[in-house]
Amino acid sequence: MADDHPLTREGLAMAARVALPGVTVVAAGSISQARDVTERGTLRMILLDFDLPDARGFSGLLTLQMHAPDTPIVVVTASQEPRLVEAARAVGAAGYLFKSLPLDEIAGRLRRIDAGQTDFPAVSQNTAAGLSGLLERLARLSPAQRAVLLALADGRSNKEIARELAVTEATIKAHLTAIFRKLDVRNRAQALLAARPLIGDVTA
Repeated sequence: MADDHPLTREGLAMAARVALPGVTVVAAGSISQARDVTERGTLRMILLDFDLPDARGFSGLLTLQMHAPDTPIVVVTASQEPRLVEAARAVGAAGYLFKSLPLDEIAGRLRRIDAGQTDFPAVSQNTAAGLSGLLERLARLSPAQRAVLLALADGRSNKEIARELAVTEATIKAHLTAIFRKLDVRNRAQALLAARPLIGDVTA
């Protein structure tokens, strides 16, 4: 569970234990702490606060996807903004839960997600249609390409990205070429603009 508010963590931990009897809840207050937890072993589920101090937009979710690709990640947030719901669905979240939900309802939704289902609030058809083209393009990116895009957003050079991901600069250039093609853009600046719904100045 990645959330920087102790009371929220306590409530979510209670809901998780009701939903999944016998489960061990490990709390993290940041994406970096959550990433460290993923390296200790296999996780059953990740509950992720959308608004953590070391994340922008969906960068936290994308980071944890890279480190725990087989673990369902559930976004838990106070924001009920439809575009965030659709963006979370597009990038492969297993669910999107409002913090305002009663704990017993959160527990029920966690049980469904644990059983292999997804759980997202309904959004208007207009909202989904307006975002569908962009989000479909973003969803085409591989985990490695998303990692490169996140590193670009932090202003890192190809050399720095290659060192962080333990690959060659030629591999990074190949990823960039694929990113530009999949997002239908020509350069880094346009790629970052296209990715703003995921890594831009989004608050919740």
